[in-house]
Amino acid sequence: MSFSIVPRAAGLSLLLALSGWLSPTARAQTTTTESFDSGAKTTYPAAAVPLGSGSWTFDDALLGAEAQDHRAGTQAARLQQRGTLTMDFFLPDGASTVTVQHAAYGTDATAAFELWYQTQGCPDWVRVGSPVVATGYALQTASFSVNVPGSLRFQLRKVSGGAARLNLDNFAVASFTATPPPVAAGDDEHLTMGNPSGAVADVNMPTNYLLEKPQYALSYHRDQGKPNWVSWYLAPKWLGSTPRQDDFRADPTLPAGWYRVSTGSYSGSGFDRGHNTPSADRTSSVADNSATFLMTNMIPQSPTNNQQTWAALEDYGRTLVGAGNELYIIMGSYGKGGSGEVRVSGQPNRPVFAETIDQGRVQVPRRVWKVIVVLPRGTNDVSRVNASTRIIAIDTPNDNGMTRNWGQYRTTVDAIEAATGLDLLSALPTSVQQVVEAQVDNGPTN
Repeated sequence: MSFSIVPRAAGLSLLLALSGWLSPTARAQTTTTESFDSGAKTTYPAAAVPLGSGSWTFDDALLGAEAQDHRAGTQAARLQQRGTLTMDFFLPDGASTVTVQHAAYGTDATAAFELWYQTQGCPDWVRVGSPVVATGYALQTASFSVNVPGSLRFQLRKVSGGAARLNLDNFAVASFTATPPPVAAGDDEHLTMGNPSGAVADVNMPTNYLLEKPQYALSYHRDQGKPNWVSWYLAPKWLGSTPRQDDFRADPTLPAGWYRVSTGSYSGSGFDRGHNTPSADRTSSVADNSATFLMTNMIPQSPTNNQQTWAALEDYGRTLVGAGNELYIIMGSYGKGGSGEVRVSGQPNRPVFAETIDQGRVQVPRRVWKVIVVLPRGTNDVSRVNASTRIIAIDTPNDNGMTRNWGQYRTTVDAIEAATGLDLLSALPTSVQQVVEAQVDNGPTN
């Protein structure tokens, strides 16, 4: 493959124009899909298979229609060992994003797959993003950001799991566009999925006072000195390399005359200043990270609950973003009374139980919960939530004897609503809420 070196700024536009990738009028984005519902292949040896989108070569792969094949339609591709699915044709308009549904076959162990592409005229294959782990139970959607113009084709490769088989279905390629589509109205906002308590910025609502910040939104309870809930949007634009600021401080935006919880309010209490919106979810700038250290974003949280259970869940959420998803997250707490641990250098740790700290000004919650809506990156987010959307709902005790295993505390959104009186995901159509809020997540935990 030969190439020429062209100055980046001027050369890129020139190359795009010469290759037909730019035109005086914006090229409409198109989508190529493959449902794997047409065609037939019932054995694993390599062979070309005519499908709806064109011919694909299946190697160590077949088209499965058994009860254990997780599929959206009548069939799904099933890969074993080091199986591959390769397009035998090239897409002329490049690719901006690729999505594909995946699951482990039947009750097989987890296995991982990768997406690769090859541009026409070049023998090399290029991997897109990171490996995606396929688990059982139900199809999940992986999204890959490609952003490559010109003629190209794709290959899906099973890269781990040995004899464990996996299903792939509904492969879709959105064509390349030099100008990304605009964000749909209402998307990418901290309250896109709804205002759980109908909070308003009214001093006459001191137990349900709305604070909307660039980094997150919350309902604050003046008399408990903590938020009822905090809601935030998480996508790559919020993640960067900014270090943790550790500048805990009172929130100056609370109404005049209200008590302002300070960093010293938790001192010696045996409870962590537990973030709702995590510091590591806001690393795109110093200002964004610093905003997470306002005390209106904190709850008195038992050390192991904060540093192990919730830290593991937060880390997992960011891996979902790295896999091509965007997240809408709501976290809160309820009840009264939790267990902590006073730690003094040179002395044994001392367990404590408390219902309040800071001379009664801050209530220690009994339970801590979180709801995560997982969507492949896209637009019109509310309309894309459906029965197959992964929604993780967690409700944990605020106790100090916990581990990193957050998966054991999975519950339903309905159960959290019953315990708190909130209306979570209220922006969704009622018919959708009734389905998704009754489900318990059974996806992976790492």
